[in-house]
Amino acid sequence: MTDPAVVADGLTKRYGEELAVSDLSLSIPAGDVYGFLGPNGAGKTTTMRMLTGLTRPTEGTATVAGAAVDDRPALTDRIGYLPADPPVFDELTGREHLRYVARLHELQPDEAGERIDDLLARFDLADDADRRIGTYSTGMGKKVGAIAALLGDPEVVFLDEPTSGLDPRAARTMRDTVAAVAERDVTVFLSSHVLSVVDELADTVGVIDDGELVAEGPTDELKRRARDDGETDLETAFLDITEDEDVPDERVEA
Repeated sequence: MTDPAVVADGLTKRYGEELAVSDLSLSIPAGDVYGFLGPNGAGKTTTMRMLTGLTRPTEGTATVAGAAVDDRPALTDRIGYLPADPPVFDELTGREHLRYVARLHELQPDEAGERIDDLLARFDLADDADRRIGTYSTGMGKKVGAIAALLGDPEVVFLDEPTSGLDPRAARTMRDTVAAVAERDVTVFLSSHVLSVVDELADTVGVIDDGELVAEGPTDELKRRARDDGETDLETAFLDITEDEDVPDERVEA
């Protein structure tokens, strides 16, 4: 049996007196698309930053693709991360930035060039690849960030609001790309306020509220169990879960 791609045990993060994430445990199978939902300020980004090694947990442990989250070199080799606001170098062209990312992943120049060209074409950026990123729109910058996240051929990719700032065509490309990545048995950890994207792509959904994982299960099961009157859409299920104070005592399990 394949080991889970993401395992978290009691992850907790405090900022002074503020408890951002509380005793969070996860076990995500390899190859799954895991939708991670929550209201603003619920702890989604903090969780993703802990799982990608960018923020040290106050308590608890986690491994991603077999690498401990406090082992940055091993972790970096195995994951990709698209934050909500991707870090890009405005003074570089899109292609230069991606070549820099490829060197960080120690890709050979020929292999890197092929991957960059393929992903630029996929995201409809080939004609703008040699323009400075500082001249790009928000959506174009998001595309560069997405390519950078996928460039190292990660085992697990974390996507925080991947369709934010994208026009409908680019958002469709992003969704298709996530689906294609998942078909290659890459594990996808997906957070988005666009619940239709999560509903379309996710095998399993976890809901975090006030730093606690309050519901988790297969997407269809979560929708059915959120209400007694039968199946509903994910948006309605999410609203029911996050507005119901009793949900944490009746957590939906896969």
